[in-house]
Parts: sequence; structure tokens; C-alpha cells
Amino acid sequence: MTFQVWGWRREDASQVLAWVPDAGGGRGGVMTRKTPAAKDPTAVERANLLNMAKLSIKGLIESALSFGRTLDSDYPPLQQFFVVMEHCLKHGLKVRKSFLSYNKTIWGPLELVEKLYPEAEEIGASVRDLPGLKTPLGRARAWLRLALMQKKMADYLRCLIIQRDLLSEFYEYHALMMEEEGAVIVGLLVGLNVIDANLCVKGEDLDSQVGVIDFSMYLKNEEDIGNKERNVQIAAILDQKNYVEELNRQLNSTVSSLHSRVDSLEKSNTKLIEELAIAKNNIIKLQEENHQLRSENKLILMKTQQHLEVTKVDVETELQTYKHSRQGLDEMYNEARRQLRDESQLRQDVENELAVQVSMKHEIELAMKLLEKDIHEKQDTLIGLRQQLEEVKAINIEMYQKLQGSEDGLKEKNEIIARLEEKTNKITVAMRQLEQSDNDLLTQTRTIAMSLVKCASSDTQDQYKLVKDISF
Repeated sequence: MTFQVWGWRREDASQVLAWVPDAGGGRGGVMTRKTPAAKDPTAVERANLLNMAKLSIKGLIESALSFGRTLDSDYPPLQQFFVVMEHCLKHGLKVRKSFLSYNKTIWGPLELVEKLYPEAEEIGASVRDLPGLKTPLGRARAWLRLALMQKKMADYLRCLIIQRDLLSEFYEYHALMMEEEGAVIVGLLVGLNVIDANLCVKGEDLDSQVGVIDFSMYLKNEEDIGNKERNVQIAAILDQKNYVEELNRQLNSTVSSLHSRVDSLEKSNTKLIEELAIAKNNIIKLQEENHQLRSENKLILMKTQQHLEVTKVDVETELQTYKHSRQGLDEMYNEARRQLRDESQLRQDVENELAVQVSMKHEIELAMKLLEKDIHEKQDTLIGLRQQLEEVKAINIEMYQKLQGSEDGLKEKNEIIARLEEKTNKITVAMRQLEQSDNDLLTQTRTIAMSLVKCASSDTQDQYKLVKDISF
């Protein structure tokens, strides 16, 4: 039994028969058998993953187109596509240390797409809001499914592989996403836009799924290929049979509709023949009526000509009479015209006088309005003056009351002043008496001093100073 892979030669099948875990502890990677010429293992892994991605995408598109309806989560080629994409994204992924263990997940670079592609914010928020997702790997698997349903997986990953400086934080330099194979896979993903997928992500257990590639879907023997070709031929024949039956059904419906139309046309043709016979009879009757009307018209024409001749004679007679009476009518017309001119002039004068009267009336009305306005203003002023007068009266009454109070106070003050003046006079008299007594005392002192000076002229100098001080 020989094996063939879709899109590969038989000699290349041996390259995918060996499956071993990769160096980072992931699910595994495809590697080729050792050949005498040594090759870079990472390059071989990238080539194997690229070939598997090609087979997966090609098989998914072909099977989806032949399937002929929207794909769901249980469709095996679709499940294998997600497994292959997971292995491609895990290739060359750096190991991140955490508190408890080493973490190696693809959710980090996929979460980076939100910053590079603003439209991806919605899908990121939806993934984070999904209940039941506890691991970053589960979120990454949900992200891939939502991106496929949106038909934008190729656009998102294209934005990611362009920013290699940012990808270097998550991938090694030899990773598939950092090399040309990543761009090729992104280009192949564009073909998935023809597929309609309806995936239920909410109730699916994405955290504990085991991503293992099923090679039996891509390795087919000759008997399976022959059976598949026969199935394809049978399906083509069945499609042709269904097409012929559908065409026959459409032709039968067309023939029945044509028969119904022929019957309706025959009925309408019979009705038209009957209507044509009736129209012919009506035409004959109308022709007879036309002949009769023509004869009547001739008689009417002869009578009309005779009447016109008589009328012509009468008109000529009336014309002569009109010519004779026209002169008198012209005189009457001139007189009426003169009277009309006079009446027009008189009417014009009356209208002018009426306009003057109307203007005077308007002026009088305007003056009356101004007078009324002035009267209203004066009335308002008079009311204000009356209010002011009332206020002045109130103020006068208040001032009068205050004046009476002040007069009583003034009387008391006058009495106090009189008593004070009396006391003042007494004090003045006392002061005068004191001054008089003082003057008398001073005079007596000076007299005594002078007498002392005269009596004690031979005393000492000190006694002289004492006497001098007393005299002053």
C-alpha cells in the first residue's frame, strides 16, 4: 500500500512521519529524518509546519466548499486547522518565568494585536469576558476561533508579523513567526475568508483540550483516493440529475403557464370578434345617420341663405337710417364728453379736498393722542406730587412732635442755665471779693515792705533780698 499526501509528491511523505517534542516543552514539532547533508533543525521544523499549514488550509477550504453549508465546532478539518495554527504560533516561543512555574503561551503575542490593530479591541474584550476560560492558552484558542468567524485572522496576524521588534519580546530569532514562513502562512489564511463558520465558544472547554495533529486526514492510500474519485463522480452525476429534474420542473411549469395564457388569449380573441361585429353594425347605423344628417344640412343651408338675403336688405335700410342719425349722435357725444370732462375735474377737486381733510383728520388724531399722552403724564406727575405732599405732611407732623419734645427739653435747659448763671454770678462776686482782698493784702504787703526798707537801711544784704522778694 502506498501513501500520498495532498499537494506533495510521494518522495516527500517521509518528511512528516517523524513527530517528536520540541525543545521548549511544547506539544511537539515535525522534523525530517537525518540525511547525510546536515540541515538546520529549526529551518526543517519551520518547513514542516508550513507544509502542514498548507495541507490543513487547502483541505479545509476544499472540504468546506464541498460540504456546502456553515461549519461548526465539531467539523474535524476545522479542529485540525486550529491545532496546526496553535503549533505554528508556539514555534520558537520564549519561556517566561513566573512564581510557581515556567509559562509558555501564545496569548501574549495575540494580545499585542489590540495595540497594533484598533479593530481587534472588540475581539480581545470578548475573549476576556468569556466565562470558564482560566488559562492564557484557552483565551488564545478562543481568540483564534473568533478571528476566523470575523474573517480577519489574516489581517490580525499580518499586523503582528510586520512588527518584528515587538515580536522579539515573545519569540526567538529563529521562530516561524519571525521568518518568511510566517508571512507565507498569513498569505494562505486569506483564502479562509470564503468559509462561513459558526462556532460556539462560550460553552466549549478550551483550557483542557489536547492539540494533536491527526495525520490520517492528510495521508491517503490509493484505494481511498479511488473511492474519493468515484464519490466525486457520483456526486457530479447526482448534481447533474438534480439539475435536469429542476430544469424539467421549471419547463413543466413554463408549459402550464403558456397553456393558461393560450386559453386566456383564445377567450379574449372570441370577445374581440364579437366586439368587431357589433362595431361593424354600429358603423352601418352611423353611415345611415350621416346620410340623413347631410340631407337635413342641405335643407337648413338653403333656408339660411334665404334668411341671409332678407337680413341683408334690412341691414342696408338700417345703415341708411344710421347715417342720417349719426350727425345728431356726434353732437350728443361731444356734449356728453364735455360734461364728462367737467365732472372729472370736479371729482378731482373733491378728491383733493378729501385728501386734505383726511390729512387734517390724521393730524388732529395725532394731536389728540399727544394731548392724551401729555394728560396721562401730568396725571402721573400730579399723583406723584400728591404722594410727595402726603410724605411732607407726615414729615411735618413728625417734626412738630419732635419740636414739642425739644421745647420741653429747652425749657428744662433754660432753667438749668438760669441756675448756672445764678451760680456763676455768685462765683463772680466771690472772685471779685477775693481779688479785692488780694489787692488789699498786696497793698498792705508793699506798704509793710517799704516801711521795712526805710527802717532797716543798714541791715545786711540777705535781709535786703528778703524784703525785695516780699515786695514783689
